[in-house]
Amino acid sequence: MQLSEQEVIRREKLGQLRALGITPYPAPMFPVDTRTHDAKAHFEEGRKVIMAGRLMSRRIQGKASFAELQDSEGRIQLYFNRDEICPGEDKTLYNEVYKKLLDIGDIIGVEGTLFKTQVGEKTVLVTGLTVLSKALRPLPLPKTDAEGRVYDEFNDPELRYRQRYVDLVVNPQVRDAFVKRTKITNSIRTFFNAKGYLEVETPILQPIPGGATARPFVTHHNALNIPLYLRIANELYLKRLIVGGFEGVYEFSKDFRNEGMDRTHNPEFTVMELYVAYKDYLWMMELTENLLEQVAREATGGTEVLVGEQRIDFKAPYPRVPILEAIQTHTGFDLSGMDEAALREVAKKLKLELDPTMGVGKIIDYIFGDFCEHHYIQPTFIIDYPKEMSPLTKEHRSKPGLTERFELLVNGKEIANAYSELNDPIDQRERFEEQLRLSEKGDDEAMFIDQDFLRALEYGMPPTSGIGIGIDRLVMLLTNNSSIQEVLFFPQMRPEKKPLDLTEHEKTVFALLKAEAPTPLATLKAQSGLSNKAWDKAIKGLTKLGLASVAREGEILMCYLKDS
Repeated sequence: MQLSEQEVIRREKLGQLRALGITPYPAPMFPVDTRTHDAKAHFEEGRKVIMAGRLMSRRIQGKASFAELQDSEGRIQLYFNRDEICPGEDKTLYNEVYKKLLDIGDIIGVEGTLFKTQVGEKTVLVTGLTVLSKALRPLPLPKTDAEGRVYDEFNDPELRYRQRYVDLVVNPQVRDAFVKRTKITNSIRTFFNAKGYLEVETPILQPIPGGATARPFVTHHNALNIPLYLRIANELYLKRLIVGGFEGVYEFSKDFRNEGMDRTHNPEFTVMELYVAYKDYLWMMELTENLLEQVAREATGGTEVLVGEQRIDFKAPYPRVPILEAIQTHTGFDLSGMDEAALREVAKKLKLELDPTMGVGKIIDYIFGDFCEHHYIQPTFIIDYPKEMSPLTKEHRSKPGLTERFELLVNGKEIANAYSELNDPIDQRERFEEQLRLSEKGDDEAMFIDQDFLRALEYGMPPTSGIGIGIDRLVMLLTNNSSIQEVLFFPQMRPEKKPLDLTEHEKTVFALLKAEAPTPLATLKAQSGLSNKAWDKAIKGLTKLGLASVAREGEILMCYLKDS
């Protein structure tokens, strides 16, 4: 492992601390009794405090020094005076440990008393110092010049998401979204618990990935010697519990779908699903409006939130628009009663390219997604989906060919999906068999037939309404974030590229090649200024690492730059 100059120096300081008899990573509990917010909000001159956190800045002035301590709630100024923390003859703790062996980012504990400086800054007069953790890597802290320009900010999304631990330290505002996320989930729990609904847990590893149309992750159970799937939804298990006699159950579930990643999709995501017996989708729409209005108030202080440049109001009630009506409004085509062939003709006129595996449901969904979704900025219920789009939904009570289903759209994206749940086991079996036919046609997202779920329905499931709410997308809206990665502590990332370990000669040749490629091999060698032996070793090293290649063009050997 190659260490930077600063990393080498920090390791040397680590050794010097140990040589002084100081344990850089002590085992005993440090008895913190005050945090920064409390110290400032309930400030009392002369109050004794014990605090801990990261050392984030220092201004050393001989026998005295000002510093900043950052904990989970914010920052507070520290004042170090050599004679206060070293009242005896031995001044090592200040002169050596604090001034020379501590670095920005180190975690320390301090004891002291609160006071205000001459300019009114609430400060801790430090009387005791304990090293709690020596940081071996320097933090990427931003710097501000005399004109107020900021440099070296840690704002590269790739680095921020990959090193969230650093992001949270140097960009404290990032934690606000995650604090609000917890408020949102707590608010939902409070709302449901007050109604007597039971929070439950259902399997993540499932023998059949049911409850949604999506491509699953597959794994293998060695002891049972069977394939298992990471769940794509928890719907079918929650409905089994309704069959078992619970009248209202909900779960915050981690679901997994082996599909693409973008600003609104992550392979691992959080969904809240709720199922309530003896209800229908009309009742569920009212519940959803009231729930989201309350969640918005508790998370943000009001019902209106700013999302990008749009101001969105979660105050109930929300408009209700049939999906086929929405499509006719925004495309001019009435899709009512159309078969697959007719829908393909419409898609052709709309200049949409369709996959041959798509059936009626997916084609309608594709048309709606392309031409309609983005129009619905304020919370809107899109209702009454065709039967082919909704294999788990009860047929509409008065509109043949449609189902009692709604999706809630906000800011042009689906936030929730809900049904009057299909509880007719014969109809459900026929719907599953239709999904099987789509699977045989090549649709790798079609549902499996869950025989055990069908058996459960045959024992009788009461009329039920269910809903799934995408927690990640809801949090994005209520925190004004346009990327799902901003509301996940650890979003899925591509494998990290390992830094190239090049010799100095290889670096010289590689830099020349990056400046101008392709380049005649003889010219490159002359520009490098390397001896024959050093040159041969460098060019062979670069070709072996896949960074360069050599090929003949006529009478000339040319060197090419390859992707690392």
